[in-house]
Amino acid sequence: MIIYCDDIRNISAEQLVDFFVGWRKPLTSKQHFKLLSGSTHFVAAIDSETNKVVGFVTALSDGVISSFIPLLEVLPAYERRGIGTTLVSKMLQKLDGITNVDLTCDIPVQSFYERFSMFKSNGMILRK
Repeated sequence: MIIYCDDIRNISAEQLVDFFVGWRKPLTSKQHFKLLSGSTHFVAAIDSETNKVVGFVTALSDGVISSFIPLLEVLPAYERRGIGTTLVSKMLQKLDGITNVDLTCDIPVQSFYERFSMFKSNGMILRK
């Protein structure tokens, strides 16, 4: 069973393994924990049988008008189970009072975000 958590006190770095597949510089478990801790909001999906985090979403926000969802990731073995959909839904509930919710994603996954009434836009990014 998958349970969802948004309290960093219930997560440890040891539960954060196997993420950032295909990244040029994958984060360590300790860096991943720091990332979750430093986010304005996060939701993690935990497999209750293994106690392993199998997905997460993060948001950064000014708490008034703008939020940015920089990361959504589900471990490959757990994809296509509705976990990503649940994570985004829970995050959008947290950001309900925020007028502008932005995210940047690759073209192949744009249709996933359209399910949440998001639409394509133009933007600029800097990646180091």
